[in-house]
Amino acid sequence: MSGHNKWSSIKHKKGAADAKRGKVFTKLIREITVAARTGGGGDPTGNPRLRAAILLAKSENMPKENIERAIKKGTGELEGVSYEEITYEGYGPGGVAVLVDCLTDNKNRTVSEVKHLFERHGGSLGAPGCVSYLFAKKGLIIIDKDKVDEEKLLDLALESGAEDVKEDGDEFNVFTGISDFETVKKAIDNAGLPYTMAQITMIPNNTVEVEGKKAQQVVNLMQSLEDLDDVSNVYANFDISDEVMEALG
Repeated sequence: MSGHNKWSSIKHKKGAADAKRGKVFTKLIREITVAARTGGGGDPTGNPRLRAAILLAKSENMPKENIERAIKKGTGELEGVSYEEITYEGYGPGGVAVLVDCLTDNKNRTVSEVKHLFERHGGSLGAPGCVSYLFAKKGLIIIDKDKVDEEKLLDLALESGAEDVKEDGDEFNVFTGISDFETVKKAIDNAGLPYTMAQITMIPNNTVEVEGKKAQQVVNLMQSLEDLDDVSNVYANFDISDEVMEALG
């Protein structure tokens, strides 16, 4: 398993989201609230960030009333907690670069928890900017190989404005620029091609291979960070082979 979407693929295959749906809803509600407050209001047609958050919430089967309530908290129609956006950067085992996006109402609590998890799993929290330059923000759509014809996907993706299509194990990864993401996604939707993930994410410019004990530590670190309520996204540039992942269980 190599490349940018390593953690996304692992989470999908482990079914982590289904196992912790309540925690997923908590994170999505925070994102919808912040998107409505900072992204251009409560109308998703004019607020790309809110539109993306709502689509993700619907893909997780969040009830409509939960989504609407989160939007109203963001626009001030309902009383709600004010969350601050902050990204922490650090190093995991084996020199793996890690970005941790957070939405928090208490920065002191969040940084303490994040720092503790880095140290507990063989890593260290770094200074702002220490690893962010190793990543680029891109659109990513992941499609299982057995669900699509490769030539059809290539033609459709590139004609609709995708930057590239790459194989990664048993998946195809469609990369887009941020401004072209929705156009490409809509083309894939209209063609009826099913995907396992479609979102704006951080893509590492290069990867670091880890195996053995360090591979287990990296996966444990990622999972522990994801489990924090204040954490909205975790990105890393690790590369773990399919064989090693199977050995880890």
